[in-house]
This record gives sequence, C-alpha cells and structure tokens, in this order.
Amino acid sequence: MRAIAKRTAAGAGLLLIMPLTVWFSGWQWAPDGGNALLKAMYWVTETVTQPWGIITHVLLCGWFLWCLRFRLKAALMLFAILGAAILIGQGVKSFIKDQVQEPRPFVVWLEKTQHVPTDEFYNLKRKQRGELVKNQLASHSEVPDWLRKHWQKETGFAFPSGHTMFAASWALLGVGLLWPRRRTFTLVLLLAWATAVMGSRLLLGMHWPRDLVVATIISWLLVTLATWLAQKWCGPLTPPAKEEQEIAERDDEP
Repeated sequence: MRAIAKRTAAGAGLLLIMPLTVWFSGWQWAPDGGNALLKAMYWVTETVTQPWGIITHVLLCGWFLWCLRFRLKAALMLFAILGAAILIGQGVKSFIKDQVQEPRPFVVWLEKTQHVPTDEFYNLKRKQRGELVKNQLASHSEVPDWLRKHWQKETGFAFPSGHTMFAASWALLGVGLLWPRRRTFTLVLLLAWATAVMGSRLLLGMHWPRDLVVATIISWLLVTLATWLAQKWCGPLTPPAKEEQEIAERDDEP
C-alpha cells in the first residue's frame, strides 16, 4: 500500500504543478474567441465530455487490460475496479458541487458584463440557463459560436472539476498500475493529456484553479485505494519473469 501511495502521490504532484502555478500567479480568466489555442483546448476537453468520454473510457480500459495481461477472471475484476473508481469519483464530484454551489467563471463574467446575477442564474432550471446564455450572448463577437454552445450545455456548478477527476483518475491509475511494467510512454501521454484537460477547463471559463486542485486530490485518494484493491484481488502488479524479459528487450530497443 505504501509503495502504491508513493507512486500515485508522485503522479498527483506532477498534475498539481500547473493549477497551483496558475492559482498563485493570480491569473484571471477572460473570454478570448480569437485564440487558436482556445479552439484546440475545446477539442481536448471534448475527449472527456459525453459521449466522447465513454469512448475514451472504453479505449483506456482496453489498453490497461492489454498492458497488464491478466487472465480473464482477473481482467474482468480489474475492469470493474477501473470503472468503479471513475464512477465513484463522478458521484463524489456531483455531491460536492450540490453542497458548495460555486458559480463557474463564465457565469461570474455574465454577471459583470450582462448584469445576470449568479443567484438568479442558478435558480433557473438547466434548460432555462442554456437559453439565457444563448440569448445574452447572441450578439457578442468575442464569444465564438462553438464556445457559446459549450457554455449552454455546461451550466452546472464549478467546484470541483468533473473533467479533471476523470482525466486525473486515468493518469494516476496509469502511474499506479503501469509503472511496474515500465510503460513510460503511456504514462507521459496520460499525464500530458490530463494536464491539457485541466488547462482546457481554465481557458474555456469553466473552472477556477482551486477546482482542479481539489479534484486532483480526490482522484489521488480514490485511485490509491483502487490500485491497492486491484493488487489485492487481481494479483501482483509486478510482471512475471517472462514479461520482465519482454520489458527488458523492449527497453533495449533503439
């Protein structure tokens, strides 16, 4: 358990660098529809947004199972553990959102520029919130159409970030489960993707830096437990002797 916690804590520390840097820098979000980076970040965030998030989840599950090479029974158990870790995280996120009820940055911006009080905004039903966003921004050129439509769908509360919990959970599961297999490229890719997802939530006006920080910490706690359960119920995470030889040969390849 201690070794798993150390690995996942190291991964969480890497994921926290960006949001903590942004938080302490005092950066403030403002809409910027002419930025090409913003459109790229939108497509990054779509990898976690439904329905694409389901596809991402299935693909990652398949890749993890292939990398770990468990037998059928153990593989099915691992699949259930991975799915449960993600679903529980999303459930925790929804519960906290309802309790804290923190407005999103773009909703605060609407209050300042369009004089739409945040309390009145969140007293509306979700469909009505979307219609309000559409009507208020119909003539605002600084907010591109694709971003306005994204805001119309994402009218919930901000704290903590569900997109971050999804991406960070998968990245930390990679650190917990695949590090013993020395799947370095996969780990780097997962950590970079999760960091990009987190950055996209900031740039799109969906979250504050603290939302990302807390989401990452919650993900770390859940993933550490899930990885420990995977080791307990599915078998040791360290590869068998035959696979160790394959790993050594793979590392020796130019």
